[in-house]
Order: sequence, then C-alpha cells, then structure tokens
Amino acid sequence: MLLERLFGPGVGQSQEGQRRRCDELGLPFIPPRLLSNSRLVVEAAEFARDAGRHPEFHRAALAAYFGHSRDIGNLEVLSELAAEVGLDRVALRRELAAGRYADAREASHEEARRSGVTAVPTYIIAGGARVVGAQSLDHFRGLLESMIESESL
Repeated sequence: MLLERLFGPGVGQSQEGQRRRCDELGLPFIPPRLLSNSRLVVEAAEFARDAGRHPEFHRAALAAYFGHSRDIGNLEVLSELAAEVGLDRVALRRELAAGRYADAREASHEEARRSGVTAVPTYIIAGGARVVGAQSLDHFRGLLESMIESESL
C-alpha cells in the first residue's frame, strides 16, 4: 500500500528523522513509497539464518527498502536479494511457499508482543532500557553513558 495513501501527504516530512539517521551513518536513504508487508521478509530472514547468511541478508533487505525504496514484501525482490548474498533463490521460494518459516515468524511476533514491543525498531538494552524509533547516535550514546555512570556509583 502506498504510504501517502495510508498516512497522508505529510508522510515525507515524517521520514526526515530516518533521513537524518542515515546521513549520520553515511547510508543512502530513498524514502520508501510503499508499506511492505513484512511477513515474507521475516520468513526469508529465518531461511537466511538457517543457511548462515542472516547478517548479509538482513543488511541487503534494509538497504533495499530504505536505500532503494524496493518492496521487501515481494517474493521476486526477496529472491533477488537472496541470490545477491549467496543464497539459493529457488530453495528460498520453495521453503516460503511451503510455509516452513511461518511458525518461526509467528513465534518472533508473539515474543515481541509479550515483551511490550509496539514499534519498529525497538531496542531493549540490558536492565530494561528501551529505545523506540529511529533515534540518533547521540541518543544511544547518552543512554549508554548514563547507564555506565549509574553502574559505577
């Protein structure tokens, strides 16, 4: 679904925080136009995990969505990403069609729900501190510094 249709014409303005975070990290950012259904990409990531290529696939999927505005809910896009990181695209399609990773996806979703995660991204740090949303590096640094200081007192 088009983000503008879902969230209105101001969606571009709300993506400025994401752009700033990407700029801080030297990453490309092309504002996504579509809200991708994440079901298949989560299952594809589990396939990649089983094949020992999860970090590579995860980075490729994020770059495709945030750096190139590609629909990571599309099986053809996921197949291309899989091949780019050295995964067997035919096996990926077969396993996704068979629903092999549906239970893992649902278990992950349930764990997030039990943990009180209501937004993506949410980082849960030791001690229960949470960082929700696309926050700046300075925000993370400040949180970690305050945690270190409180531990040393």
